[in-house]
Amino acid sequence: MTLKIAMAQLDMLVGDIKGNTKRIIDAAIKARDEQQARVILFPELTLTGYPPEDLLLRPSLEGRIEQALQEIQQAVQDIYLVIGYPRHSKGYLFNTAGVIYNGKLLGEYHKHELPNYQVFDDKRYFSAGTEAVVLELDGVRVGLSICEDIWHKEPIAQAKAAGAQVIFNLNASPFHVEKMGQREALLHKRAVETGLPIVYVNYVGAQDELVYEGGSFAVDSKGNKVRQAPWYETGLFTVDLRTDGDAETIPVEPLAGDVAPALDVNASIYQAMVLGLRDYINKNGFKGIVLGLSGGIDSALSLAVAVDAIGADKVQAIMMPYTYTSSMSLEDAEEEANLLGVKYSVMPIEPMVNAFSASLADEFTGTEKDTTEENLQARVRGVTLMAVSNKKGLMVLTTGNKSEMAVGYATLYGDMVGGYSVLKDVFKTRVFKLCRYRNTLGYVIPERVITRPPSAELAPDQIDEDSLPTYDVLDDILHKYIEQDMSAEAILATGDFDRDTVFRVIRLVDLSEYKRRQAPIGVRITERGFGRDRRYPITNGWHIGE
Repeated sequence: MTLKIAMAQLDMLVGDIKGNTKRIIDAAIKARDEQQARVILFPELTLTGYPPEDLLLRPSLEGRIEQALQEIQQAVQDIYLVIGYPRHSKGYLFNTAGVIYNGKLLGEYHKHELPNYQVFDDKRYFSAGTEAVVLELDGVRVGLSICEDIWHKEPIAQAKAAGAQVIFNLNASPFHVEKMGQREALLHKRAVETGLPIVYVNYVGAQDELVYEGGSFAVDSKGNKVRQAPWYETGLFTVDLRTDGDAETIPVEPLAGDVAPALDVNASIYQAMVLGLRDYINKNGFKGIVLGLSGGIDSALSLAVAVDAIGADKVQAIMMPYTYTSSMSLEDAEEEANLLGVKYSVMPIEPMVNAFSASLADEFTGTEKDTTEENLQARVRGVTLMAVSNKKGLMVLTTGNKSEMAVGYATLYGDMVGGYSVLKDVFKTRVFKLCRYRNTLGYVIPERVITRPPSAELAPDQIDEDSLPTYDVLDDILHKYIEQDMSAEAILATGDFDRDTVFRVIRLVDLSEYKRRQAPIGVRITERGFGRDRRYPITNGWHIGE
């Protein structure tokens, strides 16, 4: 005999409890009627969407959740629903997994392990559960767990001691590079420790800077992966549990099914960027995107992501040349726009820059030209993009990468203007690799854009390396300082860098915190992105060194 389970990879809207309730009901009926599933397993906090943040503190939350659960109980029969939601009980709020069947709430499990690191703030909202919950579903004893519980030995061991034959794990596990392999290794370890198979369902979709790539899967009691749902796809993906055999040897095992192929790192990052941008645009009701197309590599990649996310018909690119803009940049920007089929405009900014300069002439009397005049060009471009945004209801997509944002190589209220950034957590060296990857899907980024020396073109013959170390060196230092939390002395101890360069880069990172606080959000790619992951004070007296 088999117990068919539908793993529901759904893209929910945070806070839309009514809409999410309908999505749950529709998915359960589809799993029952079209896939003959007996159980449908939803991700963590499905009812609210994830992460709900301070919506969990709203006074009406308890009533809304109760109403939603009652609606689900009344609407769906003849299939077990395992759903994640917040639950108030005895003055406490718990992150809960509940099991509903034929109009009844059979039991509830409260998450034990509450993560309070990186992007997670569970302890701000939730109290920790302490009890194992094991429920019998069609004769199979199922132990429940939620996300972080699987990262710790005790909750799963406790479920086994309570009689579980299989673990259902509800997740909202956000993407970062290498996360997929970490999850697989973790479930292998837990299965081997306990001798229990595990069914792991994960959220799919994006919420502000966080992206959830799905990839729900199941491992057998020896930790072997036997079923893998696709990455970055919504849908219901089934896994069968064999329920016959010798009860003394724990008869429940997932049967082998489809195993979606793994994605390489560039494919995974690119899809995360596309999904993050698509959900941000669609869930916030923007009509489309406008961005400044400079002829450089960052705006070229950003344009490609935008088109892949929402379609060429909803994207407008604007080239805003000035005196220092090369003919090469004009040619490349036009080619990029044509290759991707977007609306393309050329709006020279020289008249506007000249008008500002004339107005400021008296104020600037007796001073030499410096970066003020360079930044003025960027700020005129920012004003231009925001005017188009306001008039047409398009969101401005910024194009700065993580290397630039780290050291402040961007103009506040200029090229930093916008609502979202797909490159915010992507180092410049990765930008080149992603452009190469995107061109394997179809040639959209001219070769010259990838190979020419990067330049902001705010001064004659300017290139980025006039102001910064080479990007190979810069990104290596930034990775060690930002993502690995290595001190200046620890970085120097590697023997790969000179002291002046390391101290200069770290000082630029620290000084630029005020800029990053005013930058748009963007897709989180690494374990330490600028945003929810990294919270440093702007005003501080910390000394660079150890």
